[in-house]
Amino acid sequence: MTTWLVLVLPAYLLGSISFGVLASHLFRLPDPRLYGSQNPGATNVLRSGKKAAAAFTLLGDMGKGWVAVMLARHAGPVLAADDMAIAFVGLAVFLGHIFPVFLRFRGGKGVATAVGVLFGLNAWMGLVAVAIWMLVAAIWRISSLAALVAAGLAPLYAFLFLGMGGRTLIVSLMSLIIIWRHRMNIANLIAGRETRIGKPTAS
Repeated sequence: MTTWLVLVLPAYLLGSISFGVLASHLFRLPDPRLYGSQNPGATNVLRSGKKAAAAFTLLGDMGKGWVAVMLARHAGPVLAADDMAIAFVGLAVFLGHIFPVFLRFRGGKGVATAVGVLFGLNAWMGLVAVAIWMLVAAIWRISSLAALVAAGLAPLYAFLFLGMGGRTLIVSLMSLIIIWRHRMNIANLIAGRETRIGKPTAS
């Protein structure tokens, strides 16, 4: 239990750092929670018109997922942490992004952080997730649709790269949470109202 707390609690706190909010301060932009989709993620930050701020947000949110898992993997032998413990570190940093203690538990949708976690667990799995997102986004120009497709397929490529086990179950749980967090986007997609990438406003 102590080992899990040593790994999981810092991961959650790392996940609670919102790079979208940080970007608003660094680039002197409005708080992303006050415009567009009111989501502190890279897609909404892009609606500010500042591509550098959106890139900072994307890389930061992805990076914290990757860093948390990689630190756990390197500390694993010292702390006797198994693959399941490392998988829960990934879940913790992901949940920290969605329910950040520093933002009164109102965070983003977790897509970029989840991709970072996937890269930490298996680099090929992360590359597949990014490739799927980019392909769907390039064809339909809808970020939420790209995220939903990539998340929906994540359990499949987790099984292919990781096999059936605790890590695949955690990836599947993250996928379900991402889909749940996109429930309003799903309604907008069905109604044909979902905003395309680069548009200044969002539903």
